[in-house]
Amino acid sequence: MKDIQIETEKIVGNLSQDELNYRYDKDKWTIKDILVHLADCERIFIYRAMRIARGDKTDLPGFDEKLFSLNANASNRQITQILRELNVLRDSSIAFIETLTEEELNRKGIANGCPMSTRLLVNHIYGHHKHHLTIIKEKYLRNP
Repeated sequence: MKDIQIETEKIVGNLSQDELNYRYDKDKWTIKDILVHLADCERIFIYRAMRIARGDKTDLPGFDEKLFSLNANASNRQITQILRELNVLRDSSIAFIETLTEEELNRKGIANGCPMSTRLLVNHIYGHHKHHLTIIKEKYLRNP
């Protein structure tokens, strides 16, 4: 999981403010928005994973990613600060995931009305990050 964070830093770490704040369409997020979205989602996904791993059967609520983005203030943040936040979150996520047993990884719960396992959520963190990194490469950067 740490490899994708290193790749992300290499791709976005030296971009200009114009590149980091570029929107390829008027209703699309900037690179900074995407990175803060990844941080928000990692917090939520790992929280859900912890609740399910601990045997919580509560239907965990969804969230409005567009509302979160509107209120995240990403455009006024420095890229170094955003990347630091992602690194700290990823390190914390990895530390938690490494404690999980097979039984805990296989436990099932409900999040946003959908049944899922701890393992699914843990894997989704990486897949979600990879998905958005691909979008950054394809839609925002000419020569990734």
